[in-house]
Amino acid sequence: MVRGKVQMKRIENEANRQVTFSKRRNGLLKKAYELSVLCDAQVAVIVFSQKGRPYEFSSNDMKETIERYYKYTKKGQSNNTEVQQYAEQLKHESAHMAKKIAFLEATQGRLLGHDLDSCSLKEIQDIDNQLVQSLSNIRAKKTQLMTKQIEQLEAQQKLLLQENAQLCEKHEQPSRWVQEKEALRYCSSTSSEVETELFIGLPEIRC
Repeated sequence: MVRGKVQMKRIENEANRQVTFSKRRNGLLKKAYELSVLCDAQVAVIVFSQKGRPYEFSSNDMKETIERYYKYTKKGQSNNTEVQQYAEQLKHESAHMAKKIAFLEATQGRLLGHDLDSCSLKEIQDIDNQLVQSLSNIRAKKTQLMTKQIEQLEAQQKLLLQENAQLCEKHEQPSRWVQEKEALRYCSSTSSEVETELFIGLPEIRC
């Protein structure tokens, strides 16, 4: 069963209000004492009645507890001040960065030839000098890249020439072997064509 929230309001009867205050005050001070003993906590409670009479409980010296509280709250306020200062610094840096970005965008547009009507003669001269310097840097970089590419092509050409020479050398060796073999075959065929005669009897004496 879900119970609805009880709406609290001021007790209108003064006598009942005084009795309730005494009971709740004693209960509150008792709970503060129990909390300090059970949890070894530094607890201080100050209650003022409707007529301004103070009631208090402190597990330690009340003045020391209050000073400690003020010191803590002051530290908290100091931390809040540091956070605010840091936020202001970030805001300032953000605004400065936005101005710098806008300036760079305007400069880029002018280098591309946009919004030159609002430029003074000195600004146009500065833009011209920047373009000349940029063009010089681009040409130097282009020359460097082309030189590097030529060196790579020359190295590739040298490697291809070496491979070609090796292939030619391998191709010439079988040709020489074929030529030598043909020469031996020719000599063998020539010697087989010499006429020979078979003679039986005493050798003929020739004068």
